[in-house]
Amino acid sequence: MFTRNRTVLLVLTVWAILGSAARSHSQAALLMEEPYGFFGTLNPTGHTAIYFARICAETPVKLRACEPGEPGSVIARYQGIAGYDWVAMPLIPYLYSVEDPADVPQRVNHATVLQLRTAYHDQHLTGLGSEVFEGSFVHGGWNQLVGVAYERRIYAFRFATTEEQDEALMEQLNDSRNRTQFNLLYNNCADFARKFMNQYFPHTFNRTLFPDMAMTTPRQLTFKLVRYAKKHPEMELTIFEIPQVPGYRRPSHANQSVAASLIMTGYAIPIALLNPYLAGGIFVDYLVRGRFPRRYAHPAVLQPDQIAELTGDPQPRPTVATGSVKPIPSTRGAQSSTSAILNTGMKETFDSHE
Repeated sequence: MFTRNRTVLLVLTVWAILGSAARSHSQAALLMEEPYGFFGTLNPTGHTAIYFARICAETPVKLRACEPGEPGSVIARYQGIAGYDWVAMPLIPYLYSVEDPADVPQRVNHATVLQLRTAYHDQHLTGLGSEVFEGSFVHGGWNQLVGVAYERRIYAFRFATTEEQDEALMEQLNDSRNRTQFNLLYNNCADFARKFMNQYFPHTFNRTLFPDMAMTTPRQLTFKLVRYAKKHPEMELTIFEIPQVPGYRRPSHANQSVAASLIMTGYAIPIALLNPYLAGGIFVDYLVRGRFPRRYAHPAVLQPDQIAELTGDPQPRPTVATGSVKPIPSTRGAQSSTSAILNTGMKETFDSHE
């Protein structure tokens, strides 16, 4: 009897250890994407998406658990994608419009980007429907979903998750009606990310009057995430920079708060003429709470052949006396192998969102 009980205890202990190890492999990353182009000048707040290492896109509107070797997917709210509220894309095509990082050009022009995007669209995105147009400088289309790194620089704020959290979020999105709820002021891409970030870190990303006049912005989310990480090192926050591929566009510029956007774009001038008190409030908001950190100290820069460092297991990071978060040191050996991140696994058939 004693031997049998000891055997059962040993099995349960091993099972618990393996379960704990499996949970530690889960992770996600909040992606802060810099503004670019004409619209980025008018509204320099940028874009927000969330990368999940364990959630893959069976189609752009249906999620599944990733198989071993798959790199996960990026999920975000968009406008103008066949009435869908959110769309999921495999990580590598989302960044570079290709399925193999080895196929990413070192430098691109307009013709190359168009060719890469069109080829991926014709192979994987036709199920979105013929009414989804490519997109233009004033209105986004399916080109928002592929080749993002040709347009702008991206900062990835990676944090540890559990399998249970990822599975709950996946089930929630699959069960949702997935009809567009986009509103630039109060239900934008950052609000979509804020909702799910609060499921991982409850009551951390609340909407407040200041800063940003009760709006949610990408820079605000990342600021709150970094601040939270200083008090909770167990979340293993690591910051990466995914640089913009040169040649196609001018370099993107830093994400701004709402107050900074109004001041730097000149909108504050007519506001001051109409209501000087409101303009003064915007300026005070900018000085007191609207100037989030612009850059992050020495993030690990990930070129296309190094994206495996983002998809790999997070490692606990020591913190310095000030509590700032240090990035994972760059490794170029076995950890940077791209052999494990080539299979996107996305099918061409889509489920209806009705």
